[in-house]
Amino acid sequence: MKKAASLLILFFTLIVNKSIAQETSIFPKGEKAPNVHHVGTVWLSELSKPDSIFTSSIAVAVFEADARLNWHLHPGGQILLITEGIGYYQERNKPKQILRKGGIIKCLPNVEHWHGASPDTGVTYLALSPSQKGKTVWLEKVTDEQYSDKNSSHKTQQNEEQEIINLSKKKWLWMADKNIDSLNTLFNEKSVFAHMGGSWGKEQEINTIKSGEIWYKRADIQETSIQIIGNTAILLSKIKLTAIVGGNEVVNPFMVTEVYIEENNKWSLGSLSFTKLLTP
Repeated sequence: MKKAASLLILFFTLIVNKSIAQETSIFPKGEKAPNVHHVGTVWLSELSKPDSIFTSSIAVAVFEADARLNWHLHPGGQILLITEGIGYYQERNKPKQILRKGGIIKCLPNVEHWHGASPDTGVTYLALSPSQKGKTVWLEKVTDEQYSDKNSSHKTQQNEEQEIINLSKKKWLWMADKNIDSLNTLFNEKSVFAHMGGSWGKEQEINTIKSGEIWYKRADIQETSIQIIGNTAILLSKIKLTAIVGGNEVVNPFMVTEVYIEENNKWSLGSLSFTKLLTP
């Protein structure tokens, strides 16, 4: 199980890293910001200044690994759209949140917080900032202890992994119950399903479950492992699947690979594939 899991995770890691390397930002990197309200290297580019009609500014911020802003607040609030990398966001007296590509953070008005890159990976985001109620109010620096609070970030990572594991378990129950509404929400529009008899997309998988052509009667989960890479999660599960196929009940051991994608702070299933095991 561990050897197979490691090989599959390595395979998907190479794919994800290759995809990331091919992507380039469509916005200018801007100027390196002076270290007045942050630690580390930060690049800023104001894409759109506020005016009498459009009263919000839009800027892109590029943080190198380990860079972070001081504690601060926005009188009018702010919205962050994460476009690349991995970072942190934390409000005063609350645990850190992990920022990933595709995530959206809404900084509420007058709420003290900070955000920045993770220790090993930079982060890039677009910031939408209303200007009617005034400029950013800068506070004290984020201490090294606050930034490197491993208990906080580790807990967040564990919660995220457990969320996906629980979502996968729910998925098997929804498939057994033919809960089409829940599955339709879970399956990404571009999702791919690979079976022993062929592969197809979301619509055919939904129709296959709905018609009973394949009834995923019960999935007994024996082992699981999970790896999160950016906004992609790879979940490997060793299961014994009881299914009704063509009116006949069959029981088979499988290694199931599920790929989940996080978009707008929500996980969806991007791929589900079955590899039949030679031994139970």
